[in-house]
Amino acid sequence: MVTPSLTRREFLSTTAAAGAGLLLTSCSPDSNSKSAANKASVLNKISIALIGCGAQGQVLLDSLQVIEGIRLVAVVDIWDYNRNSNVRRLKDNGFDVKGYHDYEELLANEKDLQAVVVAVPDFWHAPVTNACLKAGLNVYCEKMMSNTIEGARSMVATMRETGKLLQIGHQRRSNPRYIFALNKLIRDAQIFGRLTAAQAQWNRTVTNDLGFPKHSEIKPEVLAKYGFKDMHQFRNWRWFKGLGGGPLSDLGAHQIDIFNWWFGTPPKSVMASGGLDYYSNHDWYDNAMVIYEFPLAEGVARAFYQVQTTTSAGGGYFEMFMGDKGTIKMSENPSITKLYREDRADSWDDLVAKNYLRASATERPAGDADKVDVRETAPLLQYDIPVSFAKKIHQPHLENFFNAIRGTAKLNCPADEAFRSEYVIHKANEAIAAQKLIAITAQETEA
Repeated sequence: MVTPSLTRREFLSTTAAAGAGLLLTSCSPDSNSKSAANKASVLNKISIALIGCGAQGQVLLDSLQVIEGIRLVAVVDIWDYNRNSNVRRLKDNGFDVKGYHDYEELLANEKDLQAVVVAVPDFWHAPVTNACLKAGLNVYCEKMMSNTIEGARSMVATMRETGKLLQIGHQRRSNPRYIFALNKLIRDAQIFGRLTAAQAQWNRTVTNDLGFPKHSEIKPEVLAKYGFKDMHQFRNWRWFKGLGGGPLSDLGAHQIDIFNWWFGTPPKSVMASGGLDYYSNHDWYDNAMVIYEFPLAEGVARAFYQVQTTTSAGGGYFEMFMGDKGTIKMSENPSITKLYREDRADSWDDLVAKNYLRASATERPAGDADKVDVRETAPLLQYDIPVSFAKKIHQPHLENFFNAIRGTAKLNCPADEAFRSEYVIHKANEAIAAQKLIAITAQETEA
């Protein structure tokens, strides 16, 4: 749970001198690691392969191409069309890569690998990750860890047995703004007071299922070998039970993980509602609403999460933590991130002066004060976090993984830590199916 450490006065006195330097480090495009990487010879680069070149694999590949100190030697995909197009694109960009059909072919042929990045469908995460760990490789695996609790638990066990590193792709845990907000504002300065509630959302508009170019189909026997019924299921696996975990797994996993991370404890219960309300050709529900109860030292804090896949309305994707002295609304999109000070709280001017906050240039429109109902709280003063980074969203998390391999950092999201969040996401899916509240103990969230 969120633990008190310094008083506000102690926080300001001990961090005033370091404040500007900390923010410059967070805001710079990783000047320290870049200078260190420039000194590394080709022989010292970490040799890696990407397993899975689908939509998420493409996102990770964009980051991998700009990270220094690594050598991308291979990409893997069972779809010839996807694999071959990526090999061509990478070679055009100056990368000498090979293409392999599956992870077994990769492991049989590439003997100098040090790490792999796994971005295959969820139900393949555990088999691929476990095999690579046992082959002596460090693994970065996309979330969800697995489409089952048992699969996720097996990944933690293999990580411990082999002693290799296993980072899970909850990339917000390496985002400088998230780290700064949690450590400096919530934990140290405690500017929001007692946290009483949280809410988060990720809504998407109606979209067509993914198709595929003519004459690029995978042969039926190959699809069957890898667990797919047909090309439609292969391209849209996230929507099918037994392959993925639905919208709570696809989108909610990132944000429910923030609940666990920032509250510092798993929830004690979950209740949820969801349904197959719109799409007729999917297994998983379209929309879901979830309520968790978190047992904090100061009392229970409830957290509400919603994912709507039939509308993009609602103000974007974000996580909001509300306290009795203020609220923080966080997002990977910096334009959505805002902080709000309650009138009863101490002034935040000292934090603004120390460059830990920036006052927003937003004012209440003239004349609106008369429209506030007696039961409505007047709009609060808004602030921004003056921390940014000129990198791709997934880049810091991947860099943390590679730095951990080098021994210069610790993983920000090792598998045993990620398991706690992934367990309660699976329990939310169970709560929807059972239509009842499900109790959760801290012991069962331990892998």
